[in-house]
Formats: sequence, structure tokens, C-alpha cells
Amino acid sequence: MKIRRWLSWSKLVRIGGAGISIGLIAAAAFASPSDDWTQWRGPNREGRSSETGLMKEWPSEGPKQSWTNTETGLGYGGISVSQGTLFTVGAFDADEFLLAIDAKTGKEKWRSLLGPLFVNNWGDGPRSTPTVDDGHVYAMSAQGHLVCCDQATGKEIWKIEMSNFGGSVPSWGYSESPLVDGDRVVVTPGGSQGAIIAVNKKTGELLWQSDSCQGTAHYSSIIVAEPNGQKQYVQLLMERLVGLDPKTGKQLWSVDWPGRVAVIPTPIAQGNRVYVTSGYGVGCMLVEIAEDNTVTEVYRNKVMKNHHGGVILVGKQLFGYSDGPGWTCQDFESGESVWEEPSALGKGCVTYAGGRLIMQSEDKGDVVLVEPSDAGWRERGRFTLSPQSEQRKKDGRIWTHPVVVDGKLYLKDQEILYCYDIKE
Repeated sequence: MKIRRWLSWSKLVRIGGAGISIGLIAAAAFASPSDDWTQWRGPNREGRSSETGLMKEWPSEGPKQSWTNTETGLGYGGISVSQGTLFTVGAFDADEFLLAIDAKTGKEKWRSLLGPLFVNNWGDGPRSTPTVDDGHVYAMSAQGHLVCCDQATGKEIWKIEMSNFGGSVPSWGYSESPLVDGDRVVVTPGGSQGAIIAVNKKTGELLWQSDSCQGTAHYSSIIVAEPNGQKQYVQLLMERLVGLDPKTGKQLWSVDWPGRVAVIPTPIAQGNRVYVTSGYGVGCMLVEIAEDNTVTEVYRNKVMKNHHGGVILVGKQLFGYSDGPGWTCQDFESGESVWEEPSALGKGCVTYAGGRLIMQSEDKGDVVLVEPSDAGWRERGRFTLSPQSEQRKKDGRIWTHPVVVDGKLYLKDQEILYCYDIKE
């Protein structure tokens, strides 16, 4: 844990015991735990937690449930956690809100309006994850309202709309989670004016729009990559995978992608390589970026056809649910299938924490702990979410990804938020 120093030790000694206490309290108030989950898929958007001291196996009845909150609003909003507060988004009546919830008790601290309700057969409400940065929270409504709020109070600082940049609401609503990088917030309105924009994180003022990169906004979120030590923003659009210059928004490279219906999973970057996958029969691809931004395709196949549950890279293997084969372990370098498990758990999402994969099925709400291995499926415990939402639409599923912070596992099914203790 990093603690900001406000007073030197010699000055604290001269102030006295009370001064020492006050100084330590002030420092703790500005602590920045390295294991906080401040955005979609965690610190580096990889779906990985660096936490240790977690249970390697769960008891037969599953881990202890610490609390539930049954009033977090409808929708598929993800979870972020910073300095003891959990942030998510949910719909109440005709509006969508950003919520702050005490991570220890599950009690609501505040809520702030995002925008009007998005209505859809698969489920109404928002579907992105808030991003926490430098005392502010950034969240996107399903209709494309990007809002910046004060982290402590929920007071709105600024708000912009994707329609002002030529964007139009995708069929299943804006689902992208805002990327905050340096002084920029980067999102994907889509459209002919430029698919991606960067705005000033303090004011919401436009810094650039990528007019050299046009395309349809879908449901993937932007990542930061550094091929050959060159920082880039990488995004998977419906028609192509692109890399942009962070300072100008200029397109540095592009690879065609045959997206169908919905392109959702977040790209994975490692070194000079970028991996992507999407469902509806499309498959997966690994590309390598040269120093001059020439792109070489390493492989393209249908081993991993991940719809929206995400894929996790652990060591040299990728783990995720592939439509058809089921839960799949894929070799990152070659693209070949290592093993497939079609029946142990239904389709769903995955997160990595404490040396284990935490997988959640979208239909029954089963949550399973699996040891990542190239030798096959190694289950280490399971339980079923309870209670489950009775407000979820008929066509809806349990789609919010698991989050692990400070020994706690956070899960969400529509208006119900759960906290489980998974410390050893």
C-alpha cells in the first residue's frame, strides 16, 4: 500500500503524540491500495487480480456470504472498487444512475443521475463499468451519456453525449467502460466523424476525434498497449481492430475483422502482440505489431469464439468460454486448443484471482473455482447465487463479471449485489 507523506517524521515528533495520530490518519485517508479494482477488468483491463491469501479451495457450501444489497437497480452494470467504496450503475424507474456503495456493509452512500432509461428485450438499464481516477468517477449510460462525478459526494462535474460526436446508440446500448489515461478519458461514440474520442478528464472538453479511424461502435472497451515500447490505444470495432496514437488520435494501424451481430470481448495485449475474439461464429486472432506499425497476422481460427464472458491470459494459456466447445484452454502462441470442457459449467464469464479462475454461468448462476492448468479442468469448489433476481427479463441472463478486492468476491444479478468472503 502506498501512503502519501504529508509531514516529515521530525516534524511529527515535535508536534507530539496527537500530531502523529493526525498525520497517520491523514495519510491513510489518501491511501491507494494497489489491489483496488478501479475499472473494467481491473487495473490493466486484463481480468486479473494480484491479490494473495485467497482460498485455494471452497467449502462444500461455498464461501461465506458477507452481505447482499437488493436495491442496486436493473441492468448489467459492472463493478469497480476504490478505497473501500464500490461503484456500479443501475436503473430505477425511468432513469439510470451511478451508485456508490460501502464495500464493508453493502449500504448505499450516494447515487447520481446518468441519463434516461435504455429499454431492451434482453434487459433494460446500463451495461458498463464505472472508472475511478484521481477523486472522480466516470460512467457511461446505455444511451451514451458520459458523466464525471466527484468520488466522495457523487456531485456531477461534467456530462457529454456520444450523439454530439456523431455516435448512435448500438442495438444493445452503449456497453463500453471509459478508459482514463493521464489527462484523457477515451471512449468510442462510433460514426463517420471518427470512431473514438479523447476528452479532458477534468472538463469533458474534446481533445481529439479519430477522423482517420471510422467505424461502428459496438461493445468492446479500449485498452492501453505498448508494442515495441510505443504507447497506443487499441480497440476492437465491428469491422476492424485498430491502434491509435494517444496524443493525436491518429490511426497507426488497422486489421480487418469480420464482426457479426455483436463484437464484445476486450482485446488482450502482451508485448508486441494483440489477441482478439468474438462470437457468432467469428473466432479469434493474434497479430504482431512491428516498430513501423506494420501488422503481421500470427494466426486466425475458431478455437475461441467468445461471445461476451471474456478471456483470461494466465502464463501461456488463454481461458474462456467458446461457443460450441464450451470452456476452453487455448495456447496463446500457437492458437491451438489445449483442452475443452463442454459440460462442467454452462456459458459464462471469468475472472482470475489468487491463482484461481472464478467462473460464473449466465443461466443458473453457478459460481465455480477452477485451478488454471494445461492438463484439463480442475475444479476446486462451487456454489449457486442466492437469492436471484425476480426482475430480470425473460431473455436476460447473469452477465456481470466477478470482481475480487481485499479478500472479498463481489457478484451482481440485476438489482442484487452480493459480497462473499474468500480469504484463506
